[in-house]
Amino acid sequence: VRIPGVDMAPLGKVRIMHNLFLFLAILGDITQKGYEKKRSKLLSPYIPQTQADPAVQKEHRNQTPAPSAAQTSAPSKYHRTRSGGARDERYRSDIHTEAVQAALAKHKEQKMALPMPTKRRSTFVQSPADACTPPDTSSASEDEGSLRRQAALSAALQQSLQNAESWINRSIQGSSTSSSASSTLSHGEVKGTSGSLADVFANTRIENFSAPPDVTTTTSSSSSSSSIRPANIDLPASGIVKGMHKGSNRSSLMDTADGVPVNSRVSTKIQQLLNTLKRPKRPPLKEFFVDDSEEIVEVPQPDPNQPKPEGRQMTPVKGEPLGVICNWPPALESALQRWGTTQAKCPCLTALDVTGKPVYTLTYGKLWSRSLKLAYTLLNKLGTKNEPVLKSGDRVALVYPNNDPVMFMVAFYGCLLAEVIPVPIEVPLTRKDAGGQQIGFLLGSCGVALALTSEVCLKGLPKTQNGEIVQFKGWPRLKWVVTDSKYLSKPPKDWQPHISPAGTEPAYIEYKTSKEGSVMGVTVSRLAMLSHCQALSQACNYSEGETVVNVLDFKKDAGLWHGMFANVMNKMHTISVPYSVMKTCPLSWVQRVHAHKAKVALVKCRDLHWAMMAHRDQRDVSLSSLRMLIVTDGANPWSVSSCDAFLSLFQSHGLKPEAICPCATSAEAMTVAIRRPGVPGAPLPGRAILSMNGLSYGVIRVNTEDKNSALTVQDVGHVMPGMMCIVRPDGPPQLCKTDEIGEICVSSRTGGMMYFGLAGVTKSTFEVIPVNSTGSPVGDVPFIRSGLLGFVGPGSLVFVVGKMDGLLMVSGRRHNADDIVATGLAVESIKTVYRGRIAVFSVSVFYDERIVVVAEQRPDASEEDSFQWMSRVLQAIDSIHQVGVYCLALVPANTLPKTPLGGIHISQTKQLFLEGSLHPCNILMCPHTCVTNLPKPRQKQPGVGPASVMVGNLVAGKRIAQAAGRDLGQIEENDLVRKHQFLAEILQWRAQATPDHVLFMLLNAKGTTVCTASCLQLHKRAERIASVLGDKGHLNAGDNVVLLYPPGQELTLINAFYGCLYAGCIPVTVRPPHAQNLTATLPTVRMIVDVSKAVCILTTQTLMRLLRSREAAAAVDVKTWPTIIDTDDLPRKRLPQLYKPPTPEMLAYLDFSVSTTGMLTGVKMSHSAVNALCRAIKLQCELYSSRQIAICLDPYCGLGFALWCLCSVYSGHQSILIPPMELENNLFLWLSTVNQYKIRDTFCSYSVMELCTKGLGNQVEVLKTRGINLSCIRTCVVVAEERPRIALQLSFSKLFKDIGLSPRAVSTTFGSRVNVAICLQGTSGPDPTTVYVDLKSLRHDRVRLVERGAPQSLLLSESGKILPGVKVVIVNPETKGPVGDSHLGEIWVNSPHTASGYYTIYDSETLQADHFNTRLSFGDAAQTLWARTGYLGFVRRTELTAATGERHDALYVVGALDETLELRGLRYHPIDIETSVSRIHRSIAECAVFTWTNLLVVVVELCGSEQEALDLVPLVTNVVLEEHYLIVGVVVVVDPGVIPINSRGEKQRMHLRDSFLADQLDPIYVAYNM
Repeated sequence: VRIPGVDMAPLGKVRIMHNLFLFLAILGDITQKGYEKKRSKLLSPYIPQTQADPAVQKEHRNQTPAPSAAQTSAPSKYHRTRSGGARDERYRSDIHTEAVQAALAKHKEQKMALPMPTKRRSTFVQSPADACTPPDTSSASEDEGSLRRQAALSAALQQSLQNAESWINRSIQGSSTSSSASSTLSHGEVKGTSGSLADVFANTRIENFSAPPDVTTTTSSSSSSSSIRPANIDLPASGIVKGMHKGSNRSSLMDTADGVPVNSRVSTKIQQLLNTLKRPKRPPLKEFFVDDSEEIVEVPQPDPNQPKPEGRQMTPVKGEPLGVICNWPPALESALQRWGTTQAKCPCLTALDVTGKPVYTLTYGKLWSRSLKLAYTLLNKLGTKNEPVLKSGDRVALVYPNNDPVMFMVAFYGCLLAEVIPVPIEVPLTRKDAGGQQIGFLLGSCGVALALTSEVCLKGLPKTQNGEIVQFKGWPRLKWVVTDSKYLSKPPKDWQPHISPAGTEPAYIEYKTSKEGSVMGVTVSRLAMLSHCQALSQACNYSEGETVVNVLDFKKDAGLWHGMFANVMNKMHTISVPYSVMKTCPLSWVQRVHAHKAKVALVKCRDLHWAMMAHRDQRDVSLSSLRMLIVTDGANPWSVSSCDAFLSLFQSHGLKPEAICPCATSAEAMTVAIRRPGVPGAPLPGRAILSMNGLSYGVIRVNTEDKNSALTVQDVGHVMPGMMCIVRPDGPPQLCKTDEIGEICVSSRTGGMMYFGLAGVTKSTFEVIPVNSTGSPVGDVPFIRSGLLGFVGPGSLVFVVGKMDGLLMVSGRRHNADDIVATGLAVESIKTVYRGRIAVFSVSVFYDERIVVVAEQRPDASEEDSFQWMSRVLQAIDSIHQVGVYCLALVPANTLPKTPLGGIHISQTKQLFLEGSLHPCNILMCPHTCVTNLPKPRQKQPGVGPASVMVGNLVAGKRIAQAAGRDLGQIEENDLVRKHQFLAEILQWRAQATPDHVLFMLLNAKGTTVCTASCLQLHKRAERIASVLGDKGHLNAGDNVVLLYPPGQELTLINAFYGCLYAGCIPVTVRPPHAQNLTATLPTVRMIVDVSKAVCILTTQTLMRLLRSREAAAAVDVKTWPTIIDTDDLPRKRLPQLYKPPTPEMLAYLDFSVSTTGMLTGVKMSHSAVNALCRAIKLQCELYSSRQIAICLDPYCGLGFALWCLCSVYSGHQSILIPPMELENNLFLWLSTVNQYKIRDTFCSYSVMELCTKGLGNQVEVLKTRGINLSCIRTCVVVAEERPRIALQLSFSKLFKDIGLSPRAVSTTFGSRVNVAICLQGTSGPDPTTVYVDLKSLRHDRVRLVERGAPQSLLLSESGKILPGVKVVIVNPETKGPVGDSHLGEIWVNSPHTASGYYTIYDSETLQADHFNTRLSFGDAAQTLWARTGYLGFVRRTELTAATGERHDALYVVGALDETLELRGLRYHPIDIETSVSRIHRSIAECAVFTWTNLLVVVVELCGSEQEALDLVPLVTNVVLEEHYLIVGVVVVVDPGVIPINSRGEKQRMHLRDSFLADQLDPIYVAYNM
């Protein structure tokens, strides 16, 4: 075909290349030298003459894996081994391979250094060779060699049209630099990694990320983030606490702005990733409109330069009319009757055995008599006379294996004669076949109750224990009928089947799997079946007695139409070659054609390839008898190369060029077009060489500019009888223009009539009336959509460029899955993946389709090879199709779900991918390149002045967001306690007034009381400790003393605390080091000792030995500990007099804790603050000496310490102490204690609540039998310094509701470093309220209340009631002005028990003032001194009434400012991202996120098997993109328990970050998203 206006000259070059490759493919045993000689001779006209560097040539020759000399002697053996690796080569096109290699070469120049993922070796050890070469230690020299080898190879094979020499040199220089880089780089160059990373970061701006102040660095300029903490105490986070290398200079560490040693392996990888991301993205991000209330995400507008169709509207094309032939039968069954009775001896069908030898021939007579027997049996012998099982029109399943065409044919015609409707399906192999459930759905919707099968097949079906056939998943209950002759009854002489002339009643149902995986039944009428046979007979010019070799599936499509229908119509002889024979003997069909002198063969491209691979074994076959070689997947555009290659190989065996007849078929439209056999000597039809870019816009453009991205398509012949038109694939069926690609529709008597039982889909597929551009219908003839995409070319030739099922719509452009598979395969893949096992599909993520490529990896492929192949596939697809691949995954061999004939079940693969059960062994995600429709990053508006905010609020009538607890002044206490200003005095008073009243009871794991302390005992023990401090420690008043007591020794801790107060020393309680984990825990202890300037440590003998042990010396300097005093045996001495502080403003104790951001902060608590704190708690919880409370908390800092050590002495109530450590040995301990003592108020931490929820979840019945009842609980308070964890609280409440726990009882507290107790639910006052807020607004620092169930909504709960004497105001952290009701801001607090300042090495006055004594910039409360909590939250006035009688103001905590991540100009709370991630897969135990240099890093703990590790990578990326509009930079999969959690149950994200960057996590897998 001459395509008008096209210069055909450039095609000459391509043709020559093509011939060269075919020629070289034929000469398999050519030597390396000969190969090069021939190649250069053929290519010499096209290559610019340059003298290549002889050294390079020499190296290339040595290093190319040259075919061994043995080849020449044993060519057949060589070919057999080669054929193993290249089974399914439907897509192979040498022109395309050249194009891909050239595209890759172009990429090579802009050398792309992708960081290779890190994988733990144990995860996927596939072979011993694999195990010996760990991926991350390949020495640089090896690396260079492989690069050089590759460079040389590529130069020889790919660079046909480019000056090769400069290219190779460049490549080699590039590779040599990798030796100076870190040895873990996979390939490519990263210069400068040995220098400081800081230089690199200075210049790194990831495109379209506005760079906000990086809140993740340890020193920061933004006032709202990390500067809230004293800078000089940052060190524990990134310095010593993390077990940094000894002697690494800490200050230089901090200077790199990332807190990680520069030579760390992880940082090099991330650096590579950043370098990759620095390359400009292909499509620029469109300007998005950012509304004030929410971001609007939209698909980028179409490119104005894209090609648009310019032709006129097409007119439907008429096919050739059916000729009038007088002896055509009135129905297909009549043809069978005719031949069966008149030509009984003629062969009809020959079946082959496993070796490919003919084993049985069915004659027309046998077919007729056996079909009759079956028809009679079906109608008369299955039920009783009055109640037959089958009546005409019923549907019957045909279940026959692919190697038994004879039984199938008899069954099929038997059904036709009995007028029941056969539904051929595949033989189910297991209870849960891929797609089996959908087949069951089809059978159910067709109302099938009977299945016909052969005896052999029935025996092979999976059975239950008692020998019945298993119930296949999703299938209706079936009755199985065996159709072997011996079980059939002979019909009486007078019985005749009813054969009427063909009409529109259904004849059979052919199943068809849709793109989504659902199975539909295409119903074909008897008339269509007959007309189709007539049309095929005419098109293929069939005549009686011809022999046809059929390699296709005889149950459906062309195999059924030609091999079972047309042969009976024309009394032909079919030889059926099953798939199983082809697998063992790929040449069998060629041998059958030769042996039987067959005139026609029905094949797929796959069969052509297999024959080419094996043709060496058969020199003497002849194909000269063939007049038609019907290639039935001619609809795959890549079939052209298979046809060409097969022709060039077998032309010498007598194959005529005009015999190759591609055809296009579909289940709905049946045969759409077929090329008629040509006239010998006539010119062969031309090809269309189309531009891939044009195709992606649905436009036919002849490819002229870039030969790399061309698609060569052959025609599939002329239209069949009837009409054909092309309509737009999406939207209404509008007729296409002449230069537009669309879906092919046909209108004829030969198509299907409906999808059985699906009226709606039927209408849109089988009854389409095309419309013109104005939308009015063209004619009234209904068309059938064929599911094929293509166009009608000159001379009414039909061209097919793809299938609707393989259509991927990405950003408004169309791509074809087959084309992408072909590009992937053209990247030299033999070492890495299996050729026929690649699946391409699209998944919908973040408002667009994203392309996913999944391939099966060979077991012997190395990590390095696979990664190399993957990165090159990405580049090739990018170059040729101009589309990014979202995810490329390699799975182990044989793990993708298979279709019955061995292909890949695409929809099932997609299903597995989306639910995270594909189990890849390698994965590469490229969201940074693909996702171009993110909203624009938010630019912060210039701050509005405080005055205008004030005026704005007043005008809007908003109340300022503030709230307060009850006023302490109004509450009168009739207690003697008011007389005493100091806790020590209160204890002395209690020791006199109520000496035997027990204040503390300490329990062990068994629930028995280990020891108690009455008022007097506590007083006496405290006196002894005070005297020891004076005698042994020689301490003076005001000295700091560290108290170091292990769990189980908490009473000693309390004694020591009051001992210090008696002696006038300042106690500092410290969590003891963990004996099993000294390196991680001891440095923190050491740091607190140093920072607090303690002069003495009080501890037990065991811990004293531990502090001085050799193990401790490995972690810290043990020689410089201050005086250590053990308090195990105390002398019975008492102090002459107890110390009394001169004023209540004097320091009482220091409270040290490491915040979640890894900062160590100590705050000073004065005596007056201690008194006020105890009083506020006493009033809120109504604590009196007659009350008992149970505490299961850590006693070392914060509110936990106050409840544990201080409150009982102040209020006189009894505290039952349950060390949380003991719960690990006995989960029932806490709840059974509450039950035993009938406790009304209990306090715990989130970690305790989680332990009980997870550990006792399935033991509620056990709790009941033990008689545990929690109805006594009035308040169960979780002590926390974070946003309430509602999900955990709810599951706890629901779980223990059955044993009496009231859901109203559970609540939480809120405190911070500046004030340890701001809110606490207490006994009176309304229940905690909850609200739903919009997550998107929250990222913009706004609160928008939404209804329950709104998309992107977040449930928040009030953090308990504000304590008496506490005032709270919500402030804008930048302007320091108050904000309005329900607005987000920083929570500031004013209260008598606020700490009096930080205790730091150098008192930083400015910070002190800013955090503890700061004023609002304006407003009524501007005179008050406030302390900044560092937490974001809001106050909302509710409809409830507070204890004071006024309306209740609820305080909602959103999260710590330090923790927030600033990304894309928005503020994210890590917990929100973590919640999303934790939901996606059952195997995620815990999750934590942090940022590093603007990359979001997600760490997930995997509690499943390690093979699930890589499933999590795409799921994590998808969910964060969908729900948070963020692209994940790195996904780290680790073992359970790796994410560090502090005693309060909070995640230590900065510790995690430091460990990750210092490469100390031992991750299972680290994926770097591109």
